[in-house]
Amino acid sequence: MYPTTLTQLARSNPFQNPLFPMKPDQQQESRQIKRKLAAAAHDDVSCEYGSNKYYALCGFGGVLSCGLTHTAVVPLDLIKCRIQVDPVKYKSIFNGFSVTLREDGLRGLGKGWAPTFIGYSMQGLCKFGFYEVFKVLYNDMLGEENAYLWRTSVYLAASASAEFFADIALAPMEACKVRIQTQPGYANTLRECAPKMHAEEGLKAFYKGVYPLWLRQIPYTMMKFACFERTVETLYKYIVPKPRSECSKPEQLVVTFVAGYIGVWKGLFARIIMIGTLTALQWFIYDSVKVYFRLPRPPPPEMPESLKRKMGLPDC
Repeated sequence: MYPTTLTQLARSNPFQNPLFPMKPDQQQESRQIKRKLAAAAHDDVSCEYGSNKYYALCGFGGVLSCGLTHTAVVPLDLIKCRIQVDPVKYKSIFNGFSVTLREDGLRGLGKGWAPTFIGYSMQGLCKFGFYEVFKVLYNDMLGEENAYLWRTSVYLAASASAEFFADIALAPMEACKVRIQTQPGYANTLRECAPKMHAEEGLKAFYKGVYPLWLRQIPYTMMKFACFERTVETLYKYIVPKPRSECSKPEQLVVTFVAGYIGVWKGLFARIIMIGTLTALQWFIYDSVKVYFRLPRPPPPEMPESLKRKMGLPDC
C-alpha cells in the first residue's frame, strides 16, 4: 500500500529499489534525446533544456540559493566556529552569543559576512550549475534506457562531480572567513584578511582547507541531490494528484520545498530545524529562479516505452 501522508513518505527510504534487478538487452532501439523531451514538457519556456543559457541561469539560481541562505546564518556560524576553537570561553550557543555581544556589540555577529556571501555564491554557482551540466552529460553517455535504470547513480555522480569544483571555488573565501571569525585581532574585514594571508603564506593559505571541504561537502551534496530528486519523483507519483505539467507554479514550488525538507528528515531535532530549513530554502530559491526565468522543467523520470516492451510491461 502506497504512503498517503508526507510523514509516512518522509520515513520511507528514497533509495528503495533505485535499480531494476534485470538488465535490458545491449541492442538499443532508436532513442529520443532527453533534453528535447524536457523542453517539450512546458510550452512557455525561455530557452532549450541543456543550452548554455539554461546552464547559466541555473548557475545564477545557485548563486542566490547558497549565497543568501548562508549569509543569513552568519551569526550562528560565527558562534559555532568559536565554540569549536575555544570551548572554554564559548561554552554554548547562548553563552557564545552573550560573550560576542558583550565584547563586539551587535555588529560583531556579522563578522565574516563578506567572504561567506562571496564564497557560497561561487559554491552555489558551481554546485547547481555544474550539477545540471553533469546530469545531462552522464544521461547522454548512458543512453535513455540505462539513464532511467541508473538514475540514482547519475544523481550521485553528477552531484559529486559538481561539488568537487564547487569546493575549489569556496575554499579561498572559507579560509578568510574562518580567520576573521576565530582569530581575534587578525582582521575584521575581507579587504584586510586576504592580502595579509597572501603576504604571510602565499596562495597555499587559501587552499589548506580544500581537502576537509571535499570530505565534508561531497557526501552531503550527493545525499542532498539524490534524495531530493527521488523524493520529488515519489511525491508526484504517489502524493500529488496530478502531473507536474498540470500543477501551477506555486504548487510546484510547494512540492520543491517539501521535498527539500524530506531529503534531510532523519537526524537530530536541531539538525532538522537548521539544516532542513536551510536546504529546503535553497531548493525553493533555486526553483523560484527557474520559474521566474521560465526555464524548462523536465518531468519526473518515466520508464522508456522501449524498456517496457523489453520487460514485458504494458504500454501506457
